[in-house]
Amino acid sequence: MRAPRMLPALLCLLASGAVSAGCGGDSGTGASTAGAPNSAESRPAPPKSEFPTVENRTLRQVLKVADAPLEWVIDPAAEVFYRGENRYPFGVFDRDRGQVTDAEVALYFAKVPEPKRGAKSKAGNPGLQTKAEKQALDQPAVGPFPASIESLATEPAFRARSTAEDAGAASVVYSTQLDFPREGGWRIAAIVKDGGELRGGLLPSAEVGEFHRIPRVGRRAPTIHTPTAQDVGGELSKITTRVPPDSQNKVDYADALGREPIVLLFATPQFCQSRVCGPVVDVAEQAKHEYGDKAAFIHMEIYDDNDPAKGARPQVRAFHLPSEPYLFTIDRRGIVRDAVEGAFGLELMHEAVDRAIAP
Repeated sequence: MRAPRMLPALLCLLASGAVSAGCGGDSGTGASTAGAPNSAESRPAPPKSEFPTVENRTLRQVLKVADAPLEWVIDPAAEVFYRGENRYPFGVFDRDRGQVTDAEVALYFAKVPEPKRGAKSKAGNPGLQTKAEKQALDQPAVGPFPASIESLATEPAFRARSTAEDAGAASVVYSTQLDFPREGGWRIAAIVKDGGELRGGLLPSAEVGEFHRIPRVGRRAPTIHTPTAQDVGGELSKITTRVPPDSQNKVDYADALGREPIVLLFATPQFCQSRVCGPVVDVAEQAKHEYGDKAAFIHMEIYDDNDPAKGARPQVRAFHLPSEPYLFTIDRRGIVRDAVEGAFGLELMHEAVDRAIAP
């Protein structure tokens, strides 16, 4: 099992950025808005008609329709894809590492030919392509898939100080639905509308069907124990890196499984490479307040003793997660109703919780 990771390209992009505030012993419940990034609004996906049609074009030909190369960084926020429809979340960033919150983006994809046995994949970096990935540019393109923008904003009372004080904390996530017809590698491209021009570029390839052991929708959730405030004698900094500590630590997951709906969020606000974990834990904190006792809300940190050098916690390994944040909603029978990789806002959270608590 490899250590959970997220957004390899973005990690390089943000390497010189400040690290989120560390978690201390503050057990207060108040939240600060000082220094918080501006809240960006959600936006629906633009019409498909605003982007080039494929018209029997290859992926390379679609990119040639663009007026210029892409100047922004578009970074995928998910690694787990299955055959069929998948939510594909991503971030958009300028070259100064600032988040772009209002871009109009559409994605396209094409099948990567199966590589010869022994060929090494370099799919994690769009600048280092295997021969098969280069060949994918001359395969028929599928698209466009315009992306909507999901705000990660919460009410001020639920914005953590560690989120508000992190200038690099994400304020939105882009997402679209990609329908992969079969497993294997798929080359992804993006077309962006920028000041009346179309700009195009490649994203890392998506590997469909790579992860088979992660709990999927419709299947029974695995049994794990999650630490509670009582387990650590009220020293909440041991089980959450949010400042102030969140309240999603009242119930042991094993005690709730099969008895009541569960909202289980794997995320580490302090060490999250993609800078979205703090905001999504805030989203879950607000949802917990809204839903009350209709579901057990559980925030599970990623690293043993909250120390990345010690590796992933056993609960993360039990769910076989390659990345974070990762949200699971589970109904009162113990069946997974939603599995959401990457960032999400309150709208998606409400939809997921509603499915879990439905009769």
